[in-house]
Amino acid sequence: MLDTSNTNNYQYTTKYLELHVLGGLKTNKLESLRVTLSIQKNSSAQILRQSIDLYNDNQVEKLVRKIAERLEIGTSVVRKTLQELTKELENYRFLLLKNEQQAAAPYIKEITKTEQQAAETFLRSQTLLDKTNELIGKSGVIGEDVNRLLMYLIFTSRKTNNPLHCISLGSSGVGKTHLQSKVGELIPEEDKVEITVLSANAFYYFNRTELQHKLLLIEDLDGAESVLYPLRELQSKKRITKTVVHKDTKGTTKTIHLTVEGPVSVAGCTTQESIYEDNSNRNFLLYIDESAAQDQRIMDYQRAVSAGQVNEDEELKAKIQLRNVQRILKPIKVINPFAMYLSLPSAVFKPRRTNSHYLQFISAVTFYHQYQRQHKVNKETGEVFIETSIEDIQEANELIIAVLLRKSDLLSGASRTFFELLKTQLAHHKQTDFSNTEVRKWLRLPKSTVRRKFLELLDADVIQRIATKEKRIFRYELVQKDDYNSLKTTISRALQDCIDKINRTTGSE
Repeated sequence: MLDTSNTNNYQYTTKYLELHVLGGLKTNKLESLRVTLSIQKNSSAQILRQSIDLYNDNQVEKLVRKIAERLEIGTSVVRKTLQELTKELENYRFLLLKNEQQAAAPYIKEITKTEQQAAETFLRSQTLLDKTNELIGKSGVIGEDVNRLLMYLIFTSRKTNNPLHCISLGSSGVGKTHLQSKVGELIPEEDKVEITVLSANAFYYFNRTELQHKLLLIEDLDGAESVLYPLRELQSKKRITKTVVHKDTKGTTKTIHLTVEGPVSVAGCTTQESIYEDNSNRNFLLYIDESAAQDQRIMDYQRAVSAGQVNEDEELKAKIQLRNVQRILKPIKVINPFAMYLSLPSAVFKPRRTNSHYLQFISAVTFYHQYQRQHKVNKETGEVFIETSIEDIQEANELIIAVLLRKSDLLSGASRTFFELLKTQLAHHKQTDFSNTEVRKWLRLPKSTVRRKFLELLDADVIQRIATKEKRIFRYELVQKDDYNSLKTTISRALQDCIDKINRTTGSE
């Protein structure tokens, strides 16, 4: 009898009366049923309008008498009609609430048996990481072979108890956000939260467990400065708590605690490396490839898209397969029996936190190989776990060298890129010394940028000023030419020494 086809004007018609509920129903206060009614006698032009709480008996009785008197109808008829309307509205409000709860519930895709079998077969593949990287490329991520696989494994670690985090660094317009969003597309929608702008207290008003084992993708850290502190705490302590004053329904003021629990995996992008040093210590720093070769790869892909030569169906299939792979990965404990044989090169800065990241990354690689590892049971606790293999450590070492190299370098990422480009240009022009003007011409950079970079390189003692006959012109020369390659060799050798030590101890070939 209740017609709700018009959400702003429900209609309820009986033998004697026609009632309209103007403005629909509110679902936020279940202790009352406040509505605005339009009431008229059938085939009568006289209309009575009244706002009323149908749960308030005194108000209802007054309205019954008012309707009976105004429309010249019996009170018993009016009272029965209002009671029936109240019951109908009550039932419909419960239906609205149920629909709202279903709409707010997190979406979880149920994969088919065929999809599950395909995902399991993929996870049991030999050279799993190579095949994963190849599939990431097929999904539309161009170049960045190491960064994209690192990022994918970091995002996968959200399902573990010790997730990893990353920050993508690079100059404006090189594709930091693009890389993060494209790899983020390979993670199921139900497992990630994409954020553009955050207010200072935004994190504290998520539901207590709403962020557990989620991936937080922050488009630009420059727009999230106000939440960097709670973000750090959520990364380190895996929970944040805020104490606020709250008034209950009786008006009593109470102190309550807003707690949001993790763990979460966090990823963000920025051009300003130094500003976020405290946050960067908790993250893998992924420096975007700004080379001319990468520029060419991206432009070729853009042209192919414009020419209709990119198979979008193949890209979509690759994305769906990697999402399904993520869905069937199950939380399981990882134990590294070789952890005591692993050590970092002495050149690495902040070794305590970096060592923790190194061990966590090896665990993430093992976790991704869970369908290839024997599931064991702790006899004392009954807990199921898998063990890290030597192959996991070798694969992790190959990927993490670039990260450790950056964490060991005296120069910042941007300054190192500038310095390596400078060395390339000197070799190309067959020069051993250079001036500010020459470098600006070679690299096509503003005067202020080159001057700032020169100061950083001078402070790091990798270049020095040399005397010239013309006092007004400063010239410079390199102090260290192969420092970066030497550092890379040192780190690679130190990691390989750990593998050799494990092989000797365990008798593996």
